[in-house]
Amino acid sequence: MRKRTIRKGLRYILAALLLIILASYYHAELAGFFAFSVSAEERFYGLEIFLAAVAGSYGVVLTVFGFVLSGDARDAGIRLLPVFLLIVTAVMLFFFLLISSLNGTSNPRPLPPRETITI
Repeated sequence: MRKRTIRKGLRYILAALLLIILASYYHAELAGFFAFSVSAEERFYGLEIFLAAVAGSYGVVLTVFGFVLSGDARDAGIRLLPVFLLIVTAVMLFFFLLISSLNGTSNPRPLPPRETITI
């Protein structure tokens, strides 16, 4: 087992998870920060999802190859647990944001009498 290769693959998987979180929940804020138009925001969202898929796929391939290949003496001091815990934290953050986005939509308060809506 090559721990360096596994760690590098896990880092790519973590990067993919963070890109998916950014693309799913914060793409409007990023587009506003960079002053994108609506069509540029759509292209930016697609690019984020594409890069997340590429990074995640490459990370999975590296991780599998790391498990399959035999290790050497340099792999003795490599720790995989911190990267794995970061991945677990990113997955928990994704599901927390998902649940909070589903529960966070509230109905607007009804208008009091004689109040109008300005468009």
